[in-house]
Amino acid sequence: MVQKTPERSVNRMIEQATPLKNRLLNCMPLELQSRLIPKLKMMSLEQGSVVHEAGASLTHVYFPIDSIISLLHVLENGTTAEVSVIGNEGMIGVSVFMGGNNAQNQAIALTTGTVFQMSAIHFRDEFNQPDAVFRMLLLRYSQALITQMAQTVVCNRHHSIEQQLSRWLLMASDRLPHNDIIMTHELIASMLGVRREGITASAHKLKEVGAIDYHRGHIMIVDRIKLEKMSCECYLVVKRETDRLLPCHSVESPESVDTTSNWGSMISSGLHAKCISRV
Repeated sequence: MVQKTPERSVNRMIEQATPLKNRLLNCMPLELQSRLIPKLKMMSLEQGSVVHEAGASLTHVYFPIDSIISLLHVLENGTTAEVSVIGNEGMIGVSVFMGGNNAQNQAIALTTGTVFQMSAIHFRDEFNQPDAVFRMLLLRYSQALITQMAQTVVCNRHHSIEQQLSRWLLMASDRLPHNDIIMTHELIASMLGVRREGITASAHKLKEVGAIDYHRGHIMIVDRIKLEKMSCECYLVVKRETDRLLPCHSVESPESVDTTSNWGSMISSGLHAKCISRV
């Protein structure tokens, strides 16, 4: 269950979290941000928290800041396979605006962190406004998400566990504000649908070549170039498509943002959108 941020931690988290650290929110123009941001509530997710179950009617959407969330397909025998991983580049709850409203997969927090929550009613109302910019942005994000899902299927079918692990670590790092991934080999194995022993052996190889380091559930990327070489083409396919469709980036720190001025502008022409952040 999604947990409300403990009161004693609110002030510290406010200093660290801002909606503009989410890439999708940061892509939005000032007028849209001014309508959406007051409707957001900051929430804390613990590792293992279930954001929503498969088949559930979605009552909220979520914009991660420093937490990554996995969309999992759960089989009848209880085994799982990850469909996609979402962090500060996107949102949880695309079914809300795509018409189905019910979740097709389980969403579970892989790391402890912060998200911004909005009611599905408010989000859907905004999507149905005459302004097409919001709809276009969400459709572009959906295309990036579909690309990731399709590439995950290809990767899991055709590439080695070592390549899959490298791809997954790179994608997780891209969706977090740091390179320290707090996660056990067993949890990663359940995401990829492989045996834990395979993840442990592959992680050992990556450590030997100096791409990563790990101890006690902490995995640190120490040489990104080496890790990319150990990965397959799937990582770059997803990254390039995401960067093409969402060319803006999250704001690095709240101190760099002038909240009294324009938080972001979008220039749209046909199917092309370019996002500009004023920092």
